[in-house]
Amino acid sequence: MYRATTRGVQVTVTPRFAPERSDPDRSQYFWAYTVEIVNLGAETVQLKSRHWLITDALGRVQEVRGAGVVGEQPILPPGAHFEYTSGVPLPTSTGIMEGSYSLVTEGGEIFSAEVPAFSLDLPDATRTLN
Repeated sequence: MYRATTRGVQVTVTPRFAPERSDPDRSQYFWAYTVEIVNLGAETVQLKSRHWLITDALGRVQEVRGAGVVGEQPILPPGAHFEYTSGVPLPTSTGIMEGSYSLVTEGGEIFSAEVPAFSLDLPDATRTLN
């Protein structure tokens, strides 16, 4: 579990390797990750967009930007939370993801909430040592 808080918006990410969607023989690895966003602040905010940096084990970086998350732009009053699960494919057996969400307050102020860097690693049980 990885967690960061920006201006009262807490983002927690829990990644997991998805062997059922992976094919290591073809260098195809897939991770699911669950994100929980909690508004610990005093004002209502709306998540407008996302920005991801996805780095594989060879240092290749994919940059992803888009509106909302999983097709939604959730509104979070104080104390509310929103949770979703998504996934990411990689051509290597390890990697790192990090990013940010662009949020807007009821007053129209835009700010970025950090998504903590999180590790995409195979579980120990599936590693092969040569």
